[in-house]
Amino acid sequence: MRFVIQRVLSSSVSVDETVIGSIDKGYMVLIGVSNEDTKETADKMIRKMIGLRIFEDENGKTNLSLADVDGALLLISQFTLYANCKKGNRPSFIEAGAPDYASDLYEYIIEKCKASVETVERGEFGADMKVSLVNDGPFTIVLDSDNL
Repeated sequence: MRFVIQRVLSSSVSVDETVIGSIDKGYMVLIGVSNEDTKETADKMIRKMIGLRIFEDENGKTNLSLADVDGALLLISQFTLYANCKKGNRPSFIEAGAPDYASDLYEYIIEKCKASVETVERGEFGADMKVSLVNDGPFTIVLDSDNL
């Protein structure tokens, strides 16, 4: 499982020119799922993401968590995080999770996040989405379950 976490001042996602999710300060997270991932994998990734201390404190140190700043989440499914570009110039996506499996885990992640974060917004699995954000910093972190 892969999460690309971007600390944002604001972010939104649209489908067919209609905003379906929007947050102010928090994380816009791109989520990639493989067929090897499980709910236990998702639980570890969620705990790590929510516990990250990447917001600045009064001394300018990255020492505050999402909860400390009353931050929100915008969670976007992103199968292209499993693009394999080793051969040729056209990426292969065979390492990405099968759509039904990945969709179920994406929904699981959303529900688990809602249990500990007050504001959780989402994209639409499999849709052609347009994502806008104001990256704060910029500050971007990649979490890969293979490295946890």
